Amino acid sequence: MTADATTPLDGERLFTQLVYREDGSVGRITLARPQVRNALSMRLSEELLRAIELARESRSLQMLVIDGAGETFCAGDDITEMPGWGNANDVVRRVRSYQRMADALEDLDKITVAAVDGYAVGGGLEITMACDFVVATERARWGMPEVDSGITPGWGGTTRLSRLVGRRMCKEINLIGALYPARRAVELGLWNRVVADADLDEEVTRLCEVLGSKNQQALRQLKVIIDRGAEGDLHAAQGFELLSAGFSAAVNGAWEIDDCDSGKGIQEFAEKGDLWRHRRALARDFWTG
Repeated sequence: MTADATTPLDGERLFTQLVYREDGSVGRITLARPQVRNALSMRLSEELLRAIELARESRSLQMLVIDGAGETFCAGDDITEMPGWGNANDVVRRVRSYQRMADALEDLDKITVAAVDGYAVGGGLEITMACDFVVATERARWGMPEVDSGITPGWGGTTRLSRLVGRRMCKEINLIGALYPARRAVELGLWNRVVADADLDEEVTRLCEVLGSKNQQALRQLKVIIDRGAEGDLHAAQGFELLSAGFSAAVNGAWEIDDCDSGKGIQEFAEKGDLWRHRRALARDFWTG
């Protein structure tokens, strides 16, 4: 189905510059401006945010794959449109919307996979950095070449990138603006795997099959504690781990604790029962004088 089709196939939602479809537990967003290497126009960026929101709202999806049409993942922001972005304040507003898009993608309670073929540069690379897994073809190339257009990245090219590859390598990537081979991204821990050009779809399907076999609640918890823990100090991160361990035990059946209300506190509040009244009588005026 082409991006401008008027009749959707099963599981597809209509957009003008991307295709969104759901197939069981796996969703897919395909950036569909192959004539310009899927450059992120203002419209495509808005549609991508809406598609991510559709995935967020879904209760059936467990995974979301993002790829590009025409043997290119994404060549970044459509620089030809930038003169139409407006004044400096308008640019800030647009960049903030792009940051919300990347944050929304990163925060999905689904496992996200970027399937990269061809170029993933600028904004295209920033999309991959917001995903949980990145699988790329041998011919894929990546980088942050904004510097040679006299601009700087706005939604991950300096922030997420420095957290993933370190400050020194982030400076090399941004200040020089080179385009690197896919295997270099794997060496740096930026991407996960490189496969033969013809094997990308098969490898992504295999990955989704493995992920789909897991306890999905465990995957959701792992994603949260890894992402949040990476931004905090060790002891705060350990707090996420221990709470997740307790939550895992609860959802796996070991939820009863002797000195826990087991929901009775909420019921008592709704009914203004004796337990709630007793607790409030003790606490309401305690140390208030």
